[in-house]
Amino acid sequence: MNKFINIAKKSIFNINPYVPGKPIEEVEREYKIKNIIKLASNENPLGPSKLAIAAMKKKIKEVNLYPDSSVFYLRNTLSKYLNVPANMLMFGNGSNELEQLIAETFVNPGEEVLFSELSFVVYPIVTEIVSGHAVVVPHKNFKHDIDGFIDRLSDKTKLVFLCNPNNPTGTIITKKEFERFMKYVNHRIIVVLDEAYSEYARSPEYPNGIKYLKRYSNLIVLRTFSKIYGLAGLRIGYGIADKDIVDLIDRVRPPFNVNLLAQYAAEAALKDKKHIKNTLKTNNAGKKFLYRLFKRLNIDFIKTYANFIFVKFNRSSMEIFKKLLEKGVIIRPQQENYARITIGTKKDNLKLAKALKEIAEC
Repeated sequence: MNKFINIAKKSIFNINPYVPGKPIEEVEREYKIKNIIKLASNENPLGPSKLAIAAMKKKIKEVNLYPDSSVFYLRNTLSKYLNVPANMLMFGNGSNELEQLIAETFVNPGEEVLFSELSFVVYPIVTEIVSGHAVVVPHKNFKHDIDGFIDRLSDKTKLVFLCNPNNPTGTIITKKEFERFMKYVNHRIIVVLDEAYSEYARSPEYPNGIKYLKRYSNLIVLRTFSKIYGLAGLRIGYGIADKDIVDLIDRVRPPFNVNLLAQYAAEAALKDKKHIKNTLKTNNAGKKFLYRLFKRLNIDFIKTYANFIFVKFNRSSMEIFKKLLEKGVIIRPQQENYARITIGTKKDNLKLAKALKEIAEC
């Protein structure tokens, strides 16, 4: 037993610690194999932009200095890129940190935080950290049940997390659904639209959160450089919100929370339109390939608006996960027979296909 258990904050014992996707190095050590592909954490399989790499190389000798806590250059570049005022931007050590900072800023002990039962696993964690009360809304056909969210709004509701596209299912909340929900939300409830995968969601039905900020002053839109920009290892995310919300969150933000290399790499990545175009092309081609593969292998799946696919195997996903590890392929098992598989390069997807076919034949 932990000898400090009696003095620790009670709410932390309700937390199921976040378990990241299994790292390549760990699989190499455990299985004594090479050429492993990781399709578990929705990283960009093309890697970062060459412009981002060049920016990091240029600044590497300055890592003995503290970074600019105001994130000045990236803030101004991103302001122009998104066409929003610079004072409406906030930055974090990944958007994960911003989710925790938002909860720390607004949620008092016992106040309610709403999120879907099948969504990003960080939402319940940050709720417990601030001793909030989690209100978990059951999903409806693997999507956010907007009517369910509306029904559960109460005088105690303080914060709502909406992941769009949703992780791990890849489904979206449509414009009509989002606008209908916001009609029922009063101004004292903070709504977080987590758009980590927004760049992949090329659909006329998808609501771009930034376009709603003038209409809803209680809305926070979160995005990240971890996914389509390929900078997951640098940990940098950002939020867009009313400047008064940003000012409040800045009170609890740690100083220097965005490292120097991340700031300059992110600024450079924004300028590399070719890299984004190639990433989307790779993702779309991979998506079509995997859809055909899953149909041939009788693996159920949900059509995705992101860079991953939510699948259902005909047996335990942990069993499939372990068998794939032996073949040098890492995926992300979910509950029961479900799993989330990142869309990789053509080479990655072919290796996954070969491994799945071999498993199916066993």
